[in-house]
Amino acid sequence: MRQFLVFVRKECYHIFRDRRTLLILFGMPVILIVLFGFAITNEIHHSPIAVLDEAQDTYSRRLTERITSNGYFDLYQNLHSVREIEPLFKKGAVRMVIVIPPDFGSDFYHQRKAAVQLLTDASDPNNATTLVNYANAIILQYQQEITGHPALPLTIHTEVRMVYNPSLKSVFLFVPGVMTLILMLVSAMMTSITITREKELGTMEILLVSPLRPLLIVAGKVVPYIVLSFIIALIILLMGFWIFSMPVKGSLLLLFMECALFGLAALSLGVLISSVANSQQTAMMMSMMGLLLPTMLLSGFIFPLESMPLPLQLLANIIPAKWFNIILKDVMLKGAGLEQVWLPTLILGGMTLFFLLLSIRNFKTRLS
Repeated sequence: MRQFLVFVRKECYHIFRDRRTLLILFGMPVILIVLFGFAITNEIHHSPIAVLDEAQDTYSRRLTERITSNGYFDLYQNLHSVREIEPLFKKGAVRMVIVIPPDFGSDFYHQRKAAVQLLTDASDPNNATTLVNYANAIILQYQQEITGHPALPLTIHTEVRMVYNPSLKSVFLFVPGVMTLILMLVSAMMTSITITREKELGTMEILLVSPLRPLLIVAGKVVPYIVLSFIIALIILLMGFWIFSMPVKGSLLLLFMECALFGLAALSLGVLISSVANSQQTAMMMSMMGLLLPTMLLSGFIFPLESMPLPLQLLANIIPAKWFNIILKDVMLKGAGLEQVWLPTLILGGMTLFFLLLSIRNFKTRLS
C-alpha cells in the first residue's frame, strides 16, 4: 500500500507539472459555465422590434408602451407603411414587427376584441416561437387589465405555474449538463490519454516490471483524476450557486455519491479506450467521437430526447450521461432523494459494473 500511495503521489506531481493539463482541467469548467450561462441561453432580452401602428389612438399607444417597456423587446423603429417591413427583415434589423390595424381602438372599446398581427423572422424558428409567446403573454395581460376580466359564458381561464424553475432560467439546465460533460472529459478522456501516453513513450513496460501489480498501476493512474473530478464538480456547483443562483435542493452527500458513481463509469471507459488505442491521438479521437459527442447530443443536455426519432431515443439509453443528467436535475432542482432516483442510479450502477469488468478484462488481455 505504501508503494501504491507513493505511485499516486508521483502521478499527482506529474499532473500539476503539466500546465496544459491543468489549463484543461480547471479552465474548461469555468469557460463552459460562463458560456452556457450567459451566451448560450433560450431566454430573450432586448430583442429589436418594429411597430406599424395604423390606429394611432390611446389603446394602440398604451399597447406599444406595454410591449416595449418590460425588457424583452426594444423598439427599433415606428413604421408608416407595410412596404417598410420586408427591408427591415432582409437587413436583419428586427426580429418581429407588430402591426396594429386602423380600427384597433374602436373594435376594442365597442366589441371588446381587436386583432393584432405579429410578423416574425422565422429563419430561426425557436427564436421566433419564443418571441411570439412573449408578445402573446404581454398582449393577454394588457387585455385583462383593460377589460377587467369580464365574466363571459363558457370562458376558460388558465392559470400557469412553473414549478422547479419559475423564472425559466436556461442556466438551470446547463449547469448539470456542464457537470456531466466535464466529468466525462476529465475522467474518461484524460485517463485514456494518460495511460496511452505511457504505452506510446514505452514507459508502461518499465512500470509493469515494478513491484506493483498491473491493476494497481492503472488504479494509481486514475485515482488522481477521481480526486480532480470531485474538485471540479465542487467548482461547478459553487460557480452555479454564486453566479447564477443555481439551487441544490437535494442532499449534497447523495449528489457527490452519484458523481463518484458516474466518474467511476467514465474512468472504466477511459481505461477501456486506452487498452484499444496505441497512440494519444487515437485515444483522443475515440474519446471525442465515442464519449463526448454522445454526451452532448444524446444525454438530454442540449436537445430534448422526446423530440428525437425512436432509434436515437433507444440509443440514448445505453449512454451513462443520460441517466446521470436525470439524476443531477432531480436532486438539484426537485430535491429528490434516493427513493426517487433509485432507478437511474441502479441503471448507472449496472453500466459502471459492466464497463469496469470489461475494461479490467480487456486491459489484462492486452498486457498478456
